[in-house]
Amino acid sequence: MTDSRYLKRTIVREEIDCDSLGEKRKLRIYLPPGYNEILSYPVVYCQDGEEFFNFGRIATHANKLILDDGLEPFIIVGIEVDTTVRTEEYAPFGHRFEAYCRCITEEIIPFVERNYPVRREPEDRVLAGDSLGGSFSLHLAMKNPKLFSKIISLSGAYYDQTLAMIEAESDLSHLSLFMVVGLQEQQYTTDTGTYNFVELNRRARQLLEERGAKVVYYEKDGKHLWGFWQQELPEALTHFLQ
Repeated sequence: MTDSRYLKRTIVREEIDCDSLGEKRKLRIYLPPGYNEILSYPVVYCQDGEEFFNFGRIATHANKLILDDGLEPFIIVGIEVDTTVRTEEYAPFGHRFEAYCRCITEEIIPFVERNYPVRREPEDRVLAGDSLGGSFSLHLAMKNPKLFSKIISLSGAYYDQTLAMIEAESDLSHLSLFMVVGLQEQQYTTDTGTYNFVELNRRARQLLEERGAKVVYYEKDGKHLWGFWQQELPEALTHFLQ
């Protein structure tokens, strides 16, 4: 993607008080070509926001999809994270998990909706995340069905506790997921252990579909790296925003 039109991106940096966590939280907000405050836009909320922008090149992908492929313009909100407490915020067994969920639903989303013309229906919000950010996005949607229904999961970290929480649900028919995992992720080591991400994603898919969720699922050659996920982002965004 060398066309200069794709590189002319409007990205606003914001910092909000996140009382749920007792700290400030930084956001990166992508505004689409032709942005107009009197219009309204679908919105994508990304965990690991700085990585989605820096390594996933999500803003450049978005420009191309809007300018060349005719996708309806949309806004992207990248929620930045302190990597030293990432697992504590993203994993359901983390001691900051509940507070981080409240930070998003009670503080970040209201801030975005006060200051940017984003739509407010569940079908117009997309949650996106890689690895633990992908499984966190699912947890957040399961906890808040009136807010979220669409999830992009890039090699989601569906550990045993997450699988058990999916299994405990009886009806997930309101959810729609785009899931992709790399076939070279069968022995990937994280800060909590070594996992077969392919098997974890297969099991999560099965449990989700059994509970009525709509799942688009791919296994492709790829490793647990942004070099793989970056290539999958255009299809994932197109799936929900076309």
